[in-house]
Amino acid sequence: MKKIAVVTATRAEYGLLSPVIRELRKREDERLRVELIVTGTHLSEEYGMTVNEIRERIDHRVIIPVASRMALDISLNQAETLVSFTRLFLKERYEAVLLLGDRYETLAIAIAAGNSRLPIFHMCGGDTTEGAMDEWIRHSITKMSYLHFVTNDVSRKRVIQLGEHPSRVFDYGSTSIDNILALPEVSKAEALKSVGLDTCSYALCTYHPVTMDEGAVDEQIQSFLDAIRAFPQMQFLVTKSNADQGGARINSLLEEAEGHMENLHVYTSLGAKKYLSLMKYCEFVLGNSSSGIIEAPALHVPTVDIGDRQKGRSCSRSVIHCGDDSRDIIDAISMALSDGHKQLCRDISSPYGDGHTAKKIALKVMDTVWEGRIDLKKEFYDL
Repeated sequence: MKKIAVVTATRAEYGLLSPVIRELRKREDERLRVELIVTGTHLSEEYGMTVNEIRERIDHRVIIPVASRMALDISLNQAETLVSFTRLFLKERYEAVLLLGDRYETLAIAIAAGNSRLPIFHMCGGDTTEGAMDEWIRHSITKMSYLHFVTNDVSRKRVIQLGEHPSRVFDYGSTSIDNILALPEVSKAEALKSVGLDTCSYALCTYHPVTMDEGAVDEQIQSFLDAIRAFPQMQFLVTKSNADQGGARINSLLEEAEGHMENLHVYTSLGAKKYLSLMKYCEFVLGNSSSGIIEAPALHVPTVDIGDRQKGRSCSRSVIHCGDDSRDIIDAISMALSDGHKQLCRDISSPYGDGHTAKKIALKVMDTVWEGRIDLKKEFYDL
């Protein structure tokens, strides 16, 4: 029997992987098994035990440390992740492993795959996020990978520029668009009721650490909160930060502020369906998450993108970029709320695919595995 592994470590990553997992498992039979490996913050109480939101069959749970207060924490996490996944990969002998994105634990998993001579099929390579460590991690994983499933044509060109052969780089779009098209019909009142709120005007927010800006977390979150205070007529629904260095500090500051700000509501995790349903009806998306760049424009919702974390990503005109000073954020929110910008958002189209990404990825994965001609001795493709 052939086996393919899919690894998920965070809530955001799982939301993008789940359509592909479902498509792959439609094709399971006595000759092929698709195994889901759950790890990272999914298995952490501090980050909401989001393993409980996973509806697909879980084949392996790999507990790794997720502390992220210091650089040494990240390195220790990576070291344990590397050892744990090398053991698992050597034991299970998969045909390939599907990885997504750019997180530090994903880099360690990719190294484990390389050490185990396990081919990597990589999703979301070629993007640029100049304000985060994700930038160099993502490109590093690209060079370790055999197949590349990018989300847009610009990213495809970057992966080829990194020396990957065009015949192994596929622009199928983002599974975010698949998720949006698959959204169940939920009213605004129902979406808000699911998080304990009555009908209101609200913004959906996520603020992750800008990991290339050392020591700036407190000032950035203070400016973020000051901007929220400037719009007392609106409610701000904030999902907690990820496990990057500085994330725990952001979450602590948000929890503290929630106690004395009536229009601030902080959630450990909303889950992909609830999050997208709330996004559909929000006035704008605020923060520095990729969801404001990829999902929000597809729903014709304005985005206020703060700081440099997402700098370099392909963007729709609906995205308003601003600095991380409170005045900059306030001015950008005012623009997002304007009639002119809302009209612009209604007319834009997303550069991230047609909503059939997951099926295309699954078919290419299956074809490649069954063909059985994977050669890890890759030739560098010169432009």
